[in-house]
Amino acid sequence: QVQLVESGGGLVQAGGSLRLSCAASGGTFSSYAMGWFRQAPGKEREFVGAISWSGRSIYYEDSVKGRFTISRDNRKSTVYLQMSSLKPEDTAVYYCAADGENNWYKTYMNKNEYDYWGQGTQVTVSS
Repeated sequence: QVQLVESGGGLVQAGGSLRLSCAASGGTFSSYAMGWFRQAPGKEREFVGAISWSGRSIYYEDSVKGRFTISRDNRKSTVYLQMSSLKPEDTAVYYCAADGENNWYKTYMNKNEYDYWGQGTQVTVSS
């Protein structure tokens, strides 16, 4: 059983930056690909980005490409989401998730394929 805890959310002005962290425990972190998702009020939870076990493969949703960067430190069992040039439409609860399946490369955008989830951290971008 893997536990995930996000941190780093908060209130920021448009154009600002935040770095989210997701600390994992209870499992072998390097065995899991990691994803970031977000959910705005009244909307479905959507894919933001994902990173493979080794960190060599990284994928982003089109609206965050060039603004968000995902990284991981397997020694610290932590994955990061660096967010820059934030926009009001980035306002949401951000979740990290872990996927231990070998077919992750085919399913990384699908929230239903992830095995474990954090509790989420609120990001609010003011205009």
